[in-house]
Amino acid sequence: MKLNIAVLAGDGIGHEIVRQGMKAVKAVCQKSGHELSYEEALVGAVAIDAFGNPYPDATHELCMRSDAVFFGAIGDPKYDNNPSAKVRPEQGLLAMRKKLGLYANIRPVTAFPSLIHKSPLRADLVENADFMCIRELTGGLYFGRPQGRSEDGNTAYDTCIYAREEIDRIIRLAYQYAQKRRKKLTVVDKANVLATSRLWRQVAQEIEKDYPDVETDYMFVDNAAMRIIQWPKSFDVLVTENMFGDILTDEASVITGSLGMLPSASIGIHTSVFEPIHGSYPQAAGKNIANPLATVLSAALMFEYAFNLPKEGALIRQAVDASMTAGIVTEDIASGSHASSTEEVGDWIANYIANR
Repeated sequence: MKLNIAVLAGDGIGHEIVRQGMKAVKAVCQKSGHELSYEEALVGAVAIDAFGNPYPDATHELCMRSDAVFFGAIGDPKYDNNPSAKVRPEQGLLAMRKKLGLYANIRPVTAFPSLIHKSPLRADLVENADFMCIRELTGGLYFGRPQGRSEDGNTAYDTCIYAREEIDRIIRLAYQYAQKRRKKLTVVDKANVLATSRLWRQVAQEIEKDYPDVETDYMFVDNAAMRIIQWPKSFDVLVTENMFGDILTDEASVITGSLGMLPSASIGIHTSVFEPIHGSYPQAAGKNIANPLATVLSAALMFEYAFNLPKEGALIRQAVDASMTAGIVTEDIASGSHASSTEEVGDWIANYIANR
């Protein structure tokens, strides 16, 4: 099979972690006899510096003609610390989501046995936690218009807008994932306060009857935030709107022990994007200490969802599990005094794949 991938490393540690992910991709392709074709392009702060645009046309064209996008991270302190900046790296991510039609972000939250001791929660709460967050990506406050500030600079406003079609497609996708898992779906909203959330709940209740095999419950976002901490094992598939999903998925990622362990897939109308959920971590850039495992696991999702190659994805997961069992991990999750570098972890995983 021929695999055509757009590689967008982005900013900060993006280049380091994507390089390790691509080692795993190349090792799997060589072992399984797949023909790999990939091309790199700029996105984020590096693209602003080069072209004045965080998502240049050439990058978009590459994404459109590729079968999948393998993405690192974006963000740079020089923009984060400048509230008056007209162009920001994050605008490139939003533009990519809009232009590629990336309407659903899939974030599996899995408790790795070797990391339970790293979780801020008690072991009995975290052990065997395994749920999936599905976040809507194209609507809500992040894309609402109008948006702006008053002339005197003392008032700012954003508008939260959702259309029925946006809600319908994400809810149906969530039901499809729930059918493949433990057949339980939690719809998260704030229907007691927000008009958009009331539309979410109305549409979800209309769709619910089409999936009688799935148990459906509805939860306000503040309750969901508490329940993720109090009883993470109670969730199977959780679906919510853009901003709520942004916050809840970051919260959920921490309970597993390391933000550097969780992958994601952004499912699109055109080309889907596979990326770790953490940021660009500029403090670690160039130091060879960043954890690449979330990126490697994102490569596993790419094989599974973009190319329908579950065995290849499973092999990558097996390699990650083996590296953790062997203690070949970076400083954020290393026990004792020894920690492997970013490159060492990537090389170990690629070698493991090659020798299976």
